[in-house]
Amino acid sequence: MNDRSFEEILEQTSPLPPDEKILIDCRHCTFATPFGLTALLSLGQTRLVKPAFLIPDDPNISSYWARAAFFAQGEDFFEFDKKVPRARTRSSSVVLECTPITKSDDVHGIVDKISERAHEILVETLHFAPHITSRFTMALSEVCQNIIEHAGRGGWVAVQKYDYKSKRRNVILAVCDVGIGFRQSLEGSHGRRLSDRWDDAAALEDTVMKGTSRFPDKGRGQGLQGVKKFITQNDGKFSVRSGTARLALVPQWDEDEVLIRNMPFFPGAQLQLTIPEKIVTP
Repeated sequence: MNDRSFEEILEQTSPLPPDEKILIDCRHCTFATPFGLTALLSLGQTRLVKPAFLIPDDPNISSYWARAAFFAQGEDFFEFDKKVPRARTRSSSVVLECTPITKSDDVHGIVDKISERAHEILVETLHFAPHITSRFTMALSEVCQNIIEHAGRGGWVAVQKYDYKSKRRNVILAVCDVGIGFRQSLEGSHGRRLSDRWDDAAALEDTVMKGTSRFPDKGRGQGLQGVKKFITQNDGKFSVRSGTARLALVPQWDEDEVLIRNMPFFPGAQLQLTIPEKIVTP
C-alpha cells in the first residue's frame, strides 16, 4: 500500500458519489508506507458512508498497521471486517504513528516527538551530520503547518524508517489532507490572474517550482521552498499530489515522472518526502 497502489484505488473510487458504499480490500497487502496509510485515512474522510474495509490477512502486516496506529485512527472512517489487532509494543521502525493534525498545537507536539529521535535516525542510521537534525524537524514542521494554513479540515502525518540489508536505508515522511488543495488556495489570493492553461498541474508548478504564495506579504507562505531546498541538498525525493496532478523532485537514484496530469481527482494535497542514507566514502 503505497503512493502507486493508492492511485489504483482512486481510479475506482473517484467516479463514485461520496454517499455510495464502497469496499476496500487490503487482504493481500504485504507492505505499507506512511503515504499509503495516511492517504487511506484521507480517503475515509471523503466518504459520507463508512467504507467496508478488509484488513490484511498476514498477521505480521496487520500487526504493523496497528503499531502505526492506522486501525486506531481509522475506526472513525471505516467498518473493519473483523476485530483488529491492538498495538502492544511500539515498532522501532515507526518513527511517528499516523497522527492527526487539526491545529498549531498538534504541529508543536509532533515536532517535539520527532526531535527526540531525530539524532538517532539521521545521524546514527542515515549517517548525516548532526546539524541536519534541526533542518529535518523544520521541514517536518513546514509541511505540517501547510495543512493548518491551507487544508481547512485537518490532515494526517506519519514517518517510517526502513533498514535494508542490500540497499540504502531511508526515512519516508508523508503528510496528507483532503482540504482545498493548491489550485483553489492560489485562486483565492488577492489580484491573481489566471491563464488559459491554469489547472492543478500549473498550480503545483507555481507553488513548488516558482515559490508562488497566496499571501501578499513577502516571505510568507514559503515553507515548501525550505522543504524543497532541504530535500535537494540531501539527495532526497519530494512529491506533491493535488487535485488531478502530481509533481516530483526526482533524484538520480529514482526513475519517477516529474509531472503527471489528468490523474483521478482527489481533494487536498498529499506530500511525500524520502530521505536516503548518506553515502559515506572511506
